[in-house]
Amino acid sequence: MKSEGYIILILNYRVRVDLQGLRSFSCVNRIGGSEADGDGESEFWPAIPRASTALLLYSLYQQASVGPCNIPEPSTWKIVEHSKWASWNQLGNMSSTEAMRLFVKILEEEDPGWYSRASNSVVEPVIDVQMNHNSKVEPVIENGNSYPETKTISTLNGSEVGTQDKDIVVEGFGPVGVYDQWITPPVSGQRPKARYEHGAAVVQDKLYIYGGNHNGRYLNDLHVLDLRSWTWSKIEANSGAESPTTLVPCAGHSLISWGNKLLSIAGHSKDPSESLQVKVFDLQTATWSALKTFGKAPVSRGGQSVTLVGENLVIFGGQDAKRTLLNDLHILDLETMTWDEIDAVGVPPSPRSDHTAAVHVERYLLIFGGGSHATCYNDLHVLDLQTMEWSRPTQLGEIPTPRAGHAGVTVGENWFIVGGGDNKSGVSETVVLNMSTLAWSVVTSVQGRVPVASEGLSLVVSSYDGEDVLVSFGGYNGRYNNDVYVLKPSHKSTLQSKITGNSIPDSVSAVPNATNATRDLESEFEAGHEGKNWEAALDNADPAKSKGDLISVLKAEKEELESSLSKEKLHALQLKQELAEAESRNSELYKELQSVRGQLASEQSRCFKLEVEVAELGQKLQTIGTLQKELELLQRQKAASEQAAMNAKQRQSSGGVWGWLAGAPPDDA
Repeated sequence: MKSEGYIILILNYRVRVDLQGLRSFSCVNRIGGSEADGDGESEFWPAIPRASTALLLYSLYQQASVGPCNIPEPSTWKIVEHSKWASWNQLGNMSSTEAMRLFVKILEEEDPGWYSRASNSVVEPVIDVQMNHNSKVEPVIENGNSYPETKTISTLNGSEVGTQDKDIVVEGFGPVGVYDQWITPPVSGQRPKARYEHGAAVVQDKLYIYGGNHNGRYLNDLHVLDLRSWTWSKIEANSGAESPTTLVPCAGHSLISWGNKLLSIAGHSKDPSESLQVKVFDLQTATWSALKTFGKAPVSRGGQSVTLVGENLVIFGGQDAKRTLLNDLHILDLETMTWDEIDAVGVPPSPRSDHTAAVHVERYLLIFGGGSHATCYNDLHVLDLQTMEWSRPTQLGEIPTPRAGHAGVTVGENWFIVGGGDNKSGVSETVVLNMSTLAWSVVTSVQGRVPVASEGLSLVVSSYDGEDVLVSFGGYNGRYNNDVYVLKPSHKSTLQSKITGNSIPDSVSAVPNATNATRDLESEFEAGHEGKNWEAALDNADPAKSKGDLISVLKAEKEELESSLSKEKLHALQLKQELAEAESRNSELYKELQSVRGQLASEQSRCFKLEVEVAELGQKLQTIGTLQKELELLQRQKAASEQAAMNAKQRQSSGGVWGWLAGAPPDDA
């Protein structure tokens, strides 16, 4: 979720939010109090190399604040302008958030000290001014309680932006009887730095906040809020296996309470490890340590969901260090500290991060929402942890809009979802899902730029004066927040009344008892109305006559039921006969099938024999051809011999006549 407006001026490097709400970083220099396009000098700019690095920072700024390059190519004679255009154009369709990430990464590599100098020199430009201390304020009356109405005016560099938000501010939280309304309790102590994508967990009426992201910087501080006195304090960790100086700052992690310990699972960091890391904070000794696990650990990631189910941590999805979205499923057994990758059946949710997860009756894992690089989701998926099978049930009621970066917490069978966004604006509605009926309803809605309509906020459940309360902290909605908001959810009957009127089809089968629970609600509803009608009829009728009519009605119903039972028995008998006939036909068909199989086997044997005979005949034909060729050769040799003998005989006879004529003596035989 990204909100409108400008935020966080960090000296010469300003964090900017465009009109569509996409957070992005831009490199802007101030020369004589006016903004320059990056060509001017400043006292911090020389720390960054000029030429190619400055050109790259300019192009990333344009990509983040304006978008892809769509301006005409300038003339090559204008070397500076053409170089800027070429550098910007090479970024193609890179997203604004990716350009922002690369911008900060380059600053970190080129000038690691830029942030500290900037944060020490510039005050946050967004200022919330409480206007109810001097002006006359009309009180807001709700449930008999009076609360002052506070107007908050946001200013940027001393000028009014124009947005005025109205929140309920109370002097004390205990006596408030307002349900389903977000209020701000009177907190004291040193508040944590504003942040989002942090981890939050409750242990013994104390809210622990760890890590997060502030102005693009990862944090590693640990704070605690006493939910009884509403007092903040910072925890300074003692020296242990992993001291605070070596504790890696992170964001997008999950914080889980486990006995008297806090488990920090996964998260994005500046130098991520290859595998997912689990860190443990001991609340008694105030020390951090790394949890030693066995088996193949999942790849490191952030934006995943981590759900504690019994003595197991169920990890789903997220985004790895290479920005690859994941939809894998892993389980860490906290008794054996062993990882196990689960290959569940069915169609899993698409790869995503910044979703929420909850467990119902210690068996069903529910996944809602989340987002990819360009799309947000509002789909609901259910994993049966016994059969390890995914399903996507039908959602009922007022289905929430697509969102990512929201937070969720369960109170009984109700799953509350708060905040998040859809790349355009923050979500103002707080919704609840009845996990037994899979029906959604809206609890409340906030107006204006309120922190509960933020991305990356945290949400936990605690108890106050014997009642469940939802506690929200932090988030990002155009600026980073460190406010605490509290909501008392209404009683269970109030939540159920919002969804009783919805028709629940029998197709909802992902979570057992969903259909049965709905039918029970409907039957109770119908029974209540029928009971009232029946009581009214008895009041207006003669008691004896009413009793006789009741007996007649019961007899008629009995006869009708007996008639229906006879019909059902007859129908069952017909079905049995049809089944017997079908079995008989099946037996005959099976016999025919066996006969056909026997004939097929004999034909196959015959074909095999014929193939053998054909092969033998082929060999014989090859032999005959060879013999024929040899015969022809012998015949040619014989003819040649006969011809040679005849020629020799002729030469012999011709030589004797001429010799006699010449007076030569004849040869002696």
